[in-house]
Formats: sequence, structure tokens, C-alpha cells
Amino acid sequence: MSNNNSILKIGDWIKAQSRDGELIIGYVESFDLLEEMTKVTVTTSDHQELVGKTIPIMNNMVKILPNSNVRNKEQILNLIDLALATGDEDWFLELSAKLNAMRELVRSVKSH
Repeated sequence: MSNNNSILKIGDWIKAQSRDGELIIGYVESFDLLEEMTKVTVTTSDHQELVGKTIPIMNNMVKILPNSNVRNKEQILNLIDLALATGDEDWFLELSAKLNAMRELVRSVKSH
């Protein structure tokens, strides 16, 4: 699905506004082109009761968040916490692999 000059995919991080104007941040669970709806699992919201729930949002209200370029260990650790909080095992494993690669790089530099 095309959205904001990007292709929306399952697992993409998005931000949106609810009908009541509340901020919603979460990730795409699924989308329906015919009904023009995206199902989003909410990780952060002004409306606390939505956190952890999967809700439908109109496609035109969804904006894709840019990919974060992780540059340091602290950023990876924060993203790992987020992956754990959202139950995203694949993302957790990907981030853990990046963290381990970083640690190996540090070890190899220190041993030379």
C-alpha cells in the first residue's frame, strides 16, 4: 500500500491521530485496501487505554515513521526494551544480533 510516498508494510512503525485527535504510535499488523483501513498495534498513545490494543485506523491518517539508524549501544538497548514491550520477537532478535556484533567489534579492537 502506498502512503506518504512510501510503501506501507506489515511491521512498519507508524504514527497517526485518532478521531479525537489523540496521538497514536504503533506498528502495522495488517491493512485492507478495499476498506482503506490499517490495523495498528498501539505502543504509545495520549489515550492510555489504547496501549497494547490493535485498532483500525483510516489509511489516510497513517504516517510511516522513518527507520532509525542505530548508532550506539544505548539506542540499541532502548529499542530492545521497546521490542520486548511490544512482543516483537523478530525485531528483538535482529537488535540483539546488532548488539552482539557491536560487542564483538569492541572485543576485537581491544585485543589488538
